[in-house]
Amino acid sequence: MGRYNLAALRVSQLADARAALGNTKASKTTDSSSWIDVLHDIPPAQVLVRNRPQQHQLVRQRLKTIPGASKPQAVFEVQEKRIKPKKASRMFMPVEIKYEEDQLRKEFFRDHPWELARPRIVLEKSGKDFERYNWSRLQQPGKNLDGESVVQRQLWLLNNIPDMTKSAAYDIARREFYRLRLQQDIERRVAAEEAEATGAVFGPTRLEVGMDLENKEFERWKEWAKLEAQLSDQRLAAFLGNPEVQVAASAEESEPALEDDAQEKLGQAP
Repeated sequence: MGRYNLAALRVSQLADARAALGNTKASKTTDSSSWIDVLHDIPPAQVLVRNRPQQHQLVRQRLKTIPGASKPQAVFEVQEKRIKPKKASRMFMPVEIKYEEDQLRKEFFRDHPWELARPRIVLEKSGKDFERYNWSRLQQPGKNLDGESVVQRQLWLLNNIPDMTKSAAYDIARREFYRLRLQQDIERRVAAEEAEATGAVFGPTRLEVGMDLENKEFERWKEWAKLEAQLSDQRLAAFLGNPEVQVAASAEESEPALEDDAQEKLGQAP
């Protein structure tokens, strides 16, 4: 490593020295005294060692029953994060801030990956929509039921129910989520049946369209597999010199030609 370049820290000293020596460039500068005075009052930092960013701790709130206390008390648990060794190029990068909801959200969407495929509205009117939500119940007015509702409901149970464990809160929130989703599906089916009873006509569903495409692809694959099997048998027969298989293969190849000749003759007959 080379020497430290301290020229930027000595700008004011250099300007004072040039002005004292009667330097023409320094004397002609009209506004030089203003920034020189500022550098004298607020000099640059002299610390040349850069400190590593502070490591953030994960703080969790729990409501626990303490022996000897009349009521459950809120207890704050600090989870020490294991500091991983970093590369020299990433040593001074900002530390990633994590919250307790991150782990709950990761576990829920790992168990329910198809919830990520549902459309979601992430736009907020005032940026403080969370202040209008009360997660003592899962369904909130003005908010669609999604995975984030389960995460916030689980976190509320952990923070407000005495001696609540993580798995128990997850089971409670998940059970409420399944019940509400089943209710929505029943309401959707009833609405479709009522619409059909009054004359509405619906096209094929996405499931029916997908099954139709899958059936067409399967039939195309069967034709391709049959042709590939015939070609494989012919190549094997030609290699082994089996006359029976060769005769059968030649007969199968000549059948379409015979059919075409018979159709031509019938078409030419008076």
